[in-house]
Amino acid sequence: MIGIFDSGIGGMTVARAVEQLLPDYSIVYFGDIARTPYGSKSAATITDYSLRNTEFLLQKGAEIIIIACNTASSVATEALRREFQVPIIEVITPAAHKAVATSKTGRIGVIGTRATIRSGVYEQTICSQRPDFHVFSEACPLLVPLVEEGWTNKQETKMILRRYLHPLKDKQIDTLVLGCTHYPLLTKLIQTRVGKRVTLIDSSVETAHYVRDLLTEQPHLVAKKDHGIATHHYYVSDLTDSAQTVARKIFARPLELILT
Repeated sequence: MIGIFDSGIGGMTVARAVEQLLPDYSIVYFGDIARTPYGSKSAATITDYSLRNTEFLLQKGAEIIIIACNTASSVATEALRREFQVPIIEVITPAAHKAVATSKTGRIGVIGTRATIRSGVYEQTICSQRPDFHVFSEACPLLVPLVEEGWTNKQETKMILRRYLHPLKDKQIDTLVLGCTHYPLLTKLIQTRVGKRVTLIDSSVETAHYVRDLLTEQPHLVAKKDHGIATHHYYVSDLTDSAQTVARKIFARPLELILT
């Protein structure tokens, strides 16, 4: 079973991508809606939450863990790898690698939470591969709450996005990393505001591809559902109307969220 956690519902974009690419594997998901957003919290608090989330998923039978949260990935990955013996997959490395492979000008933009941007992890990962590349980062702290509330097409969201993205447009980037798994729900709005010449990198999709390749090379890591249909369980720490609405939008089907 593949375990996935996020600070809220944004990580469901990763779960959806995993469902599509790995239909024979069961998934257990935990969305920490009660304590979202993580991006404004201290590193110690984010790490503590991540440890608890991982313990919950392991108790539910997870054999590998995907940190479907850029904030937790940037802060808590090493702590989780020290604490637990199962493979821990973060969302930053796959997205950074894809950005490097995609950019033709070497001018890459990154948007994320305050914690992710403050960590500098995208700059470090990208420049470790291509020291000649330039990375321009912009913290977008209001976007996660807006997505969690289901405000993915409101005028207020459009205005806030325009303000966040304007400095990156001025830097003439050709590639933009959506450094938060909530942001794919704003893809159309973001693309309109940065221009069609800028390629968007979805960390959710790239992480799903990474996991597929990993399990192709090391199939022993996770038991595949040999008979019957893979089962998926989606747990949340709080159950709201907006969460249910956004979940249905992500999966394009009714989805049962289990309050725990």
